[in-house]
Amino acid sequence: MHELGIVQQMVDQAIARARAAGAGRITGLNLVVGALSDISPESVQFYFDLVSAGTPAAGAQLAFRWIQPVLRCRTCGAEFAWAPDQEACPHCGARGYELIRGREFYLESIDVA
Repeated sequence: MHELGIVQQMVDQAIARARAAGAGRITGLNLVVGALSDISPESVQFYFDLVSAGTPAAGAQLAFRWIQPVLRCRTCGAEFAWAPDQEACPHCGARGYELIRGREFYLESIDVA
């Protein structure tokens, strides 16, 4: 259910961008989604169809670009791809790291007619 507010903001932002560009209709929204985000494409599509009805974005196609998780070692600063069984930095063996990519969800661009 948390997608509803996020999708409403996304539609509002897309409409504002389209108006600023002088476009009449939005034909596509290009979204970036982190693989570790709790975003469900099906829920996003459902809420998009709901909140975009009657707007210039109605009927637009959603395109999802998935971002794979990346970690940064707190000891050596190395960045590396996350794996579900990740226990230590593959570069120095330290066990402390932070997630620097992988939870994103944002509107990257729109297609207009």
